[in-house]
Amino acid sequence: MKFTIDEIKKAHQKVKSGADFPKYIQEIKDLGVSHYTALVANGNTKYFDAEENFAETGSKYENLIISENLNPEQFKFRLKLHQQGGTDYPTFCKDCAENGVEGWKMDLNEMTCTYFDKNGNDILVETVPS
Repeated sequence: MKFTIDEIKKAHQKVKSGADFPKYIQEIKDLGVSHYTALVANGNTKYFDAEENFAETGSKYENLIISENLNPEQFKFRLKLHQQGGTDYPTFCKDCAENGVEGWKMDLNEMTCTYFDKNGNDILVETVPS
């Protein structure tokens, strides 16, 4: 594996809001990350390379309870606010949990982000601006 969690954390420290996200994605892609999965409940993120080797961050905060009630419209509203720089990452994670979003999968080759619910169903697929 070419990358370390420390390298990814260093790149992530530059992200102050959702508006900084595309630069971050390009930076970790350059490190050799092909895709990753982030879980809202505890913030654990698994980063994979093209050979499916991975490194993970482990829990980043106290567990959030993922709502049983999926609210895709409210989630999309809060996501847009976050992407425009209106909320920080911890707030965005709480918004996800409250609206039934379990996590997201980022595909750095397709440049898509797929949000999913507790049953693994895709809620929303977005193209990441480059």
